[in-house]
Amino acid sequence: MEHRSSLSTTNETPVEAVHVPDDLGGRLHDQGIEHLCNFKRTGELSALTEATKFLQQAVPHIPHGHPELPALLNNLGNAFTCHYEVTGKLTEINEAILMKQKAVDLTPKGHPDLPRRLNNLGNSFARRFERTSELADITAAILVHQKALDLTPKGDTNLPARLSNLGSSFACRFNQTAALADISRAVALRREATDLVPRGHPNLPDLLNNLGTSLTGRFEQTGELSDISDAISAQQRAVDLTLKGHPQLPCRLNNLGGSFIRRFERTDDLSDLTEAISLRQKAVNITPAGHADLPLYLHGLGSALSRRFVRTKQLADISRAITALKTAVDITPHGHPSRPARLNNLGNTFNYRFEQTREPTDVSEAVSLHQKAVDLTPAGYSNLPTYIGNLAHSLTSRFELMGEHTDVSNATLLRQRALGLTPVGHSDLPRRQFYLGETFYNRFTSSGDLGDLESSLSMYKASATSNVGPPRDKLDAATRWARRLIQHHPQSPEIVHAFDTAICLVALIAGLEQTVRGRHTQLERTSGLALEAAAAACALGRPEKALEWLEQGRCLVWNQLNNLRTPLDDLRIRDENLAQSIADTSKALEHAGSSRHQAHADMPLSKKIVLEDEARAHLDLARKWDGLLKTARAIPGFESFLVPSPCSTLMQHLPESGPIVLINVDDRRCDAFALLAGLDKPVHIPLPNFSIEKASTYRTVFVSQLRIHSLRSREVEPRGVRPAPIGKRGEDVSVHRVLRGLFEEVVKPILDALGFSKFDRTAADVLPRLWWCPTGALSFLPLHAAGIYRGPNQESVNDYAVSSYTPTITALTDRVKNHRLVGSTASGLFLTSQPSVDGAPPIPGTTKEVRSIYERAKESGVDALKLEGDDMTVAQCLEHMQAFSCIHLACHGSQNAAEPLQSRFLFHQGSLELGTILKSNLEHADLAFLSACQTSTGKETLSDEAVHLAAGMLAAGYRRVVGTMWSIGDKPAQDVATMFYDHLFARQAGTGGTAFNGAQSALALHHATQQLRLSLDDSEKSLLTWIPFVHFGV
Repeated sequence: MEHRSSLSTTNETPVEAVHVPDDLGGRLHDQGIEHLCNFKRTGELSALTEATKFLQQAVPHIPHGHPELPALLNNLGNAFTCHYEVTGKLTEINEAILMKQKAVDLTPKGHPDLPRRLNNLGNSFARRFERTSELADITAAILVHQKALDLTPKGDTNLPARLSNLGSSFACRFNQTAALADISRAVALRREATDLVPRGHPNLPDLLNNLGTSLTGRFEQTGELSDISDAISAQQRAVDLTLKGHPQLPCRLNNLGGSFIRRFERTDDLSDLTEAISLRQKAVNITPAGHADLPLYLHGLGSALSRRFVRTKQLADISRAITALKTAVDITPHGHPSRPARLNNLGNTFNYRFEQTREPTDVSEAVSLHQKAVDLTPAGYSNLPTYIGNLAHSLTSRFELMGEHTDVSNATLLRQRALGLTPVGHSDLPRRQFYLGETFYNRFTSSGDLGDLESSLSMYKASATSNVGPPRDKLDAATRWARRLIQHHPQSPEIVHAFDTAICLVALIAGLEQTVRGRHTQLERTSGLALEAAAAACALGRPEKALEWLEQGRCLVWNQLNNLRTPLDDLRIRDENLAQSIADTSKALEHAGSSRHQAHADMPLSKKIVLEDEARAHLDLARKWDGLLKTARAIPGFESFLVPSPCSTLMQHLPESGPIVLINVDDRRCDAFALLAGLDKPVHIPLPNFSIEKASTYRTVFVSQLRIHSLRSREVEPRGVRPAPIGKRGEDVSVHRVLRGLFEEVVKPILDALGFSKFDRTAADVLPRLWWCPTGALSFLPLHAAGIYRGPNQESVNDYAVSSYTPTITALTDRVKNHRLVGSTASGLFLTSQPSVDGAPPIPGTTKEVRSIYERAKESGVDALKLEGDDMTVAQCLEHMQAFSCIHLACHGSQNAAEPLQSRFLFHQGSLELGTILKSNLEHADLAFLSACQTSTGKETLSDEAVHLAAGMLAAGYRRVVGTMWSIGDKPAQDVATMFYDHLFARQAGTGGTAFNGAQSALALHHATQQLRLSLDDSEKSLLTWIPFVHFGV
């Protein structure tokens, strides 16, 4: 990526005063300075031309040895530099260096102007290096800049500029050599320079811009997120402080756009890329035709557009990218040092389009452009490995199209060369190892050489296990490593190592430094990985490893939240200060993850700067959290503090009343794992008659039936019964068929394997419990209702057990482990009905529902409070949720799959968001009955993240939650809720206890839904009426 640092000397006297006798030389000099000042004021090239002419004419009239000659030469050198900045002609910067070198040579040691002249000379050497890439020039620049800095005393007003310019020279050399020491030195110098300048100083924008470019350069080398965050923050401030019309504004906009692109490449946050395109388009728009930097800005815009095309596949973006990049190449002079970079990126863009359209001319053009870029790049240049790798990529694309073995062989050699040129510790190392693995594999598919296969596996492994580079690159390698092993060595023990590496990397790409939305965006791209790993473990006879991976790789965001809320009692005994630091940091992280807003195109820059500051603070909190965990794990006895649980730990604190059944659904196979109290390993139950295709088909049937019956929200209007639908080929695509399939192919084999038998409904024995933990497409299907509901041999899961759900094993075992009794002061039931919310269908039955339950509670001696409609504010609801152990919300619910913490309950006087609930102190939380629509429906692309209100309420601290899988009718909702509480209150009275709790809530819901079911017929509509009610938790 091209960056341009501001090497201007705006904080040094732009024109040196020259005191010569009032003769021709002095008059010519004065006229030249007048024109030079006019140019600086107006930007008129004619004024600059006149200034240079008069200053050149003045030089011969000043005698050699005259004390003012060095000043005149320096001024003439500055005029040539200005010419170069406008025209880009190499002869101009050559003349500038010649004049400034003479000025320095003629200036005696100890002269007060010597540091200034050295600084100016260093700037010109650096400018010529940017054009020619001659290392001798940048070495000379560093030398004279260092001399200038050494001669500058502390407190000198020019010190910040000289620090920054020396930093710029180190940064320029880094761009050629990739020496980490150079870019680290540049960052340190530029940071020191920025810190010395007060706010409001005219040089501050320059210094901030330069600091930002150096931080971005170091980020490209090391991948350290704090560097790119600091870079964006500094460059935003530079842009904000730059006046409209300032000649440096396009440069600063372009550089800021580049930093956003770099962060996008790490985080995959599309808003960063959108911002980059906006910034770079502005840079192009305000740069006049013919300006020397226009190719730079067009190149930047084209590169940003091509990256967005790769992400979104919008052909309009790639067309605009090609146009911008072609123009940039066309107006870049032959011999210009940036020409290879622009040819390279134009080649990338043609290759991107080829991958979408498969147009042969595009890949041929890509190969040609990439070859030119490589041929024009001198040995030792830092970007050469990138250009070589891109040439290999386009050759590979042509191989995939044409099948020419020479293309893949050449690509392999090029990849090896690129990897060999990559410095140890460079952040691109794992990516280049991965791509070398890909080309080895492509050559294997062409030649059948097993040596190439083994080489590809070796490269995937090296990339996946690298200790440098972005986690996303390493995750791609680990996933490919595992899949190739399964394909070619299905019994290899390395498969376990590969998936272990991949599952650990998933947690890194969705780290706590991101918002909840950002984490979910990352996880959408890895959806199903844990399921794939578990299937591989089962094939290897490692069910305990499958269990660990499913627990570690699913519901990641809720698990992170659970970790942030982990009890610290034991740690406090050992180190109270550390425990308190962890508690304080966890609260701050939870708040940052849920409350930080996202920038958008129309937002003022000042607001964007504030958001970047918040993002940087969020990153610091995440780093602090990691450090605190390391400290805690160093304490004897706390080595496994918040470490993913091994199988032996997962098998502890299981409920005594029944098993947890985790069901894995993958392309290769489907399996169940039953966890029973008293066993030290899970019971592995293969499900050979079920498949991911069946799960998807059943899911499609349910979605179709819900749409047919218009089950979108809790409503009053009843709908007629429709006949069971028949598929196009005559197959039964009814709800009955799905429930029967789930029973016969999934549920009954599990029940049989565990020795379940039908229970006697007339007996008084406690009914067995069963907790379902489904994965993938199965998460959207009603396992709790699986059964045969027509014909002579009717049976269902409800004949065998009382079903509940849990999003993860830990979500349940933590509740069993941390069993708590509800105190008499908090025991009770808070109810609210919200029948007429603006923008939602009326649900008048909620009023009757709540009043009926309230009266029964009072009759049963249960402490209860109800608030209806306008009588309750959001704040009052939160207050009562903190005071009462049980809540009943009879209202509309709205799920936000993109921002789960913004899922909410709709009240007359506002909305109560899940994020707000999570921030509340619900220490008495026991039971939440969500008599609202779709409170346990997840997002299809995040099927294993349990992105729904019911899971959110578990995360908020409730031990058990009643929710709904889809929309419910107003009347059935009343009936189920009333029967549910009747059962609870009766059981409460039977125990003789005074404290009300939801310990019997699963049985109560089972009783209520079965009563409703028995009151209905066996139609599709009737099934969809009682099935949606589900129970989560203990």
